[in-house]
Amino acid sequence: MKLLEYFIFGVITFLMTGAQCEVTEVFAEEGSQAVLPCKCGPSLPYPFNIIWSKANQGTVWRKQKSGMQYWGSNWSSKGNQRVRCPHGQFERCDCSLQINSVREGDGGVYTCRVEHGDQVTENMVTLRIIKVSISSLVPIWGSAIAISCDVTPWPHGATVQWMLNNSPFVPGAGIGSNTAERVVIEKATARLTGNWTCAVGYKGKEGRASATLTVRGIIHPSKDNTKVYAAVGSAVTLPCVFSPGLIPSGTLWEKLKAESLFRLTPGRLPASFSPSSPSSRFPVDKSASLKEVGFEDAGRYRCSGTVEGQRLARNMQLVVAKIDSSTTSKKGGSVTLTCQLTDTSEVTKYEWVHDLNGTQSAGSIQNGKTISVNTVSEENRGEWTCRFYGKDGILGNVTAHIHLMSALSGQKSSGPSHNTAAVVGLSLLLLVLLLVLVKMYKNHQRRKRIFQYPALETIVHTTSNEREERERNKGKK
Repeated sequence: MKLLEYFIFGVITFLMTGAQCEVTEVFAEEGSQAVLPCKCGPSLPYPFNIIWSKANQGTVWRKQKSGMQYWGSNWSSKGNQRVRCPHGQFERCDCSLQINSVREGDGGVYTCRVEHGDQVTENMVTLRIIKVSISSLVPIWGSAIAISCDVTPWPHGATVQWMLNNSPFVPGAGIGSNTAERVVIEKATARLTGNWTCAVGYKGKEGRASATLTVRGIIHPSKDNTKVYAAVGSAVTLPCVFSPGLIPSGTLWEKLKAESLFRLTPGRLPASFSPSSPSSRFPVDKSASLKEVGFEDAGRYRCSGTVEGQRLARNMQLVVAKIDSSTTSKKGGSVTLTCQLTDTSEVTKYEWVHDLNGTQSAGSIQNGKTISVNTVSEENRGEWTCRFYGKDGILGNVTAHIHLMSALSGQKSSGPSHNTAAVVGLSLLLLVLLLVLVKMYKNHQRRKRIFQYPALETIVHTTSNEREERERNKGKK
């Protein structure tokens, strides 16, 4: 009981001397500036003594009434002081301490003591240094990566929240992670690239620290199963670009065929496939090209290469577009155009644009996968282009020429009658020529036989003359 009385007496005595004590939590990201608050009572006249100290390390900075300042040995190096108190705030009784470029070792408990005679004000501040560290600053795609949130000293009972590019991070399937923990463990992919922020909450205060993560690997296309669109007969580039600084070896291109619902196996590459694109001028660019795309070239392709002993691969899908045409009238005056794609899963809209002699006519845009065009009208001749769109804009286009298709249609309807007339006429001409040749041949043979018997020729000639003479005489009578 007496011990309790002594304790109460000591507390009362302490308070009567004017001493006060406040405890404040301060978070600061490593490398930034930390401000440790210290306020004295408004009744405390200026000037006064100010002493900043750190637990177990002694004086950090102090200033006497005379204006003399002193720095602790750990806070001053070669005339450069990392700590200071703005003098302009002293008359307002603000003795806050600024620490520049805070380090992990700066974390701990600090005490601010303001003295003027018997009046003493003390403020206690706990400085916690927060930082985000990554196990590998530039990990290779597919490798395990750990992202840690470190606070010195760690506040027991604190909450942790992870943000990626200013959005709450959602752990992926695979290795697994817990965003409520100090460490996130994930498999390195492109989706982890960006600014990681750890937000720590404790006693109503919050501290944040960030770090930037870059994942190296195949950066274009940035994700698997990216679709590449091309029109039949055109050239197309299949992208495969590695991160700058990587030197891939054993680069391989494959066309994949579905062996089962969940398994893809290598197949035969198209005849026009070239393992290097004309634009592949850099060692990190392993893009390939198809010089002339066929409708049958559509499907899945895979680019792979070895980097630092790890095999990296990227799958992509080539979607091929063409225009099918069919005559919708027996007379061939109308043609139906249909925009055909080998995969329409990303297509949200089809748009047809008519181009006549290099100019787009007014009102020439039509919507729909299929349109009907009157080929009799001269205004509809020229190019018809089908543009197909996705949710983020245009995906590609394919073009057809109406005048070519209408000519083919006309040949189909009128061709048989013209061909029949031509054949009949040619047959009659050949028959006449054959008869003439036969007649000429017979006359030639007859004359040849007569010339072999001159006497017979004379008799025949005389007989012929006498017959003609008798006929003339009869006419005179």
